Amino acid sequence: MAERVYLDHAATSPLRPEAKAAMEEGFRLWANPSSPHAEGRKARAALEDARERIKRALGWEGELIFTSGASEALWIALNRAKVKRRIVSAVEHDAVFRAAPDAEVVPVRHYSDPWPETCLDEELYNPARAIVAIQSVNSETGAVLIPDGQSALIKRVQSQDGMVLIDCSQSNGIGHEAAHMRVVSAHKFGGPIGIGALLIRDFNMLEPIGGHERGYRQGTENLPAAMGMAAALERATKCEWKTAPIWRHEFAEAFEKRGERLMVGKMKDHILALTHPTISAQALLIRLDAMGFAVSAGSACSSGTLKKSRVLDAFGVPDDVAAKTIRVSLGWNTTPEDLERFAAAWASLC
Repeated sequence: MAERVYLDHAATSPLRPEAKAAMEEGFRLWANPSSPHAEGRKARAALEDARERIKRALGWEGELIFTSGASEALWIALNRAKVKRRIVSAVEHDAVFRAAPDAEVVPVRHYSDPWPETCLDEELYNPARAIVAIQSVNSETGAVLIPDGQSALIKRVQSQDGMVLIDCSQSNGIGHEAAHMRVVSAHKFGGPIGIGALLIRDFNMLEPIGGHERGYRQGTENLPAAMGMAAALERATKCEWKTAPIWRHEFAEAFEKRGERLMVGKMKDHILALTHPTISAQALLIRLDAMGFAVSAGSACSSGTLKKSRVLDAFGVPDDVAAKTIRVSLGWNTTPEDLERFAAAWASLC
């Protein structure tokens, strides 16, 4: 039997060999990095080395707080930032809404509209004294919500004593150096599950809570995972894909030409929302799984439900289209052969 094809990297990516080797080294440094003895100091040195390597790989000159993942990083940013208000886009990950259930929600442009800069309509919100949370790349559609290097939003928010928090979980944290805060998640780029980071320009932007990470996060640091995250990220920035950009572009373009890819403004080619003309999303997942393909519907947090995706609803996608839409997401070990096999399998569905 042919090997299964994994195309659900937006949920989690397989562990890179470099990350596994780094974690094994970390497990040998078993002491608590906060302990004052020689073993603890050795562990602390390794932790700080991982911290600096991650910052360097991301081009970040500010501070970095290790967390248990993107969800915790988002919670810290949204609940400890020294602001009066919280604003989030309507298409953010569920973790944002759990962290800030009382946040002001800003609608996004309709999925068929072109986006000149961000997906947010600046006339619909006032960022004064607020933290504004927005994804760099939407986790369900691949839509680019805030282009890399885009500074108009950041300048506007900063001019009104606000902060911009960019969730970079689906873009490996690359870019957006001008943001006040960025969130990254290791297992999205081949690092271990259970670790992420909050990048912040200055610690003074947050209220401290005591404990570890300079007093901004409680709980003993996960040294092996931090080392694995650093190794995975360094590899990702040097050689991320087995498929060349032209392969990914042609794969995505084929679905676009047939009207089977849900186009939502400017798109990235590693996350595709595909709509079948007749088959429901749940039936698609079952049939593709039986054919040897791992894909999903919506985010991993909601793919087990029969409800319409909150994100697709916020983009204005019609109910009948959303009900037949699945997510296909590529990753660091996706091969051209994987894409060819999936394209053939998709074409056979009727």
